[in-house]
Amino acid sequence: QVQLVESGGGLAQAGGSLRLSCAASGRTFSRYVMGWFRQAQGKEREFVAAISRTGTDTSYTDSVQGRITISRDNAKNTVYLQMNSLKPEDTAIYYCAAADNIRDVYYTTTRLNEYAYWGQGTQVSVSS
Repeated sequence: QVQLVESGGGLAQAGGSLRLSCAASGRTFSRYVMGWFRQAQGKEREFVAAISRTGTDTSYTDSVQGRITISRDNAKNTVYLQMNSLKPEDTAIYYCAAADNIRDVYYTTTRLNEYAYWGQGTQVSVSS
């Protein structure tokens, strides 16, 4: 198993930036595809970004493309979400997640049900 702890959330103004971090502990970090999801109040949890085991492949939801970047440092067991040009609609709880049993080192997935492990979430609030 892997334990995930997010940090870096907070309050930002529209147009500002935040960087979220997710520290993993437990099994070898590089075995996991990592993803970020978010859940706004009263809405379902939605996919934001994912990164392959090696970090070479990434995927993003359309609404964040060009503004948000996912990256990982396997030596530090950490995945990051750099968020720029923030918008009020980015306000949500952001969750880090890990998908296991992925052989393809270039594989990413947007599907929530493929992620078996989840962090507790970190709040991001963007004011207009």
